[in-house]
Amino acid sequence: MTRQAARPAKLTPVLLGIALLVPVTWYFVRADGGDPPPVAQAAARRDRSSRPGEDAALSQRSNASDATTDRPPEELSMPVAGVDPGMLRPGFSEGRSGHRSHEALDILAPRGTAVLAAGDGVVKKLFTSVRGGLTVYQFDRQERYCYYYAHLDSYAPGLREGQTVRTGDLIGTVGSTGNAREDAPHLHFAVTRLDPDGKWWGGTPIDPYPLLVKKP
Repeated sequence: MTRQAARPAKLTPVLLGIALLVPVTWYFVRADGGDPPPVAQAAARRDRSSRPGEDAALSQRSNASDATTDRPPEELSMPVAGVDPGMLRPGFSEGRSGHRSHEALDILAPRGTAVLAAGDGVVKKLFTSVRGGLTVYQFDRQERYCYYYAHLDSYAPGLREGQTVRTGDLIGTVGSTGNAREDAPHLHFAVTRLDPDGKWWGGTPIDPYPLLVKKP
């Protein structure tokens, strides 16, 4: 009787161990193959929230934004008063001394003729240089492009850096300052696409002729 009574006492710890092992084992099995962790749940919710065509629409909006940034400037207004655009002659690729390209448009006019803003924007820099003489650097409204007016005889009264100008506002007058011939006053007009740093003296030259000469 003593040996038989001892057997149940020895089995008690074993049964308790089995009872504890079952729920523990079930926990790990559920954790391994059950619900994903919180991070994965959040990702799944984001995936489910995406609708068909949504990525394509976002891509189109992004491409449209890039196209807006890279598009050329709008057609510009004639920057010299009284000049018929049909009388202009392209000269962007003409050579200059020192193996330079012209990269601009020369608009001949009598000395003192009004020079007008070719578009809306802001006067970024007033500068006197050896080649350009009296010059104006104007940025467009979005500050993507710079309009350059050179060889001026004078500035418009009160013109200052930071001044907002509208198309047709007086910038200065035609002259021959800098390296221009004294007997051939003209406006040296150039357009550049600004670099990301937005420096007024940098950028990529753009031919202004097709921007001023409208196609019929």
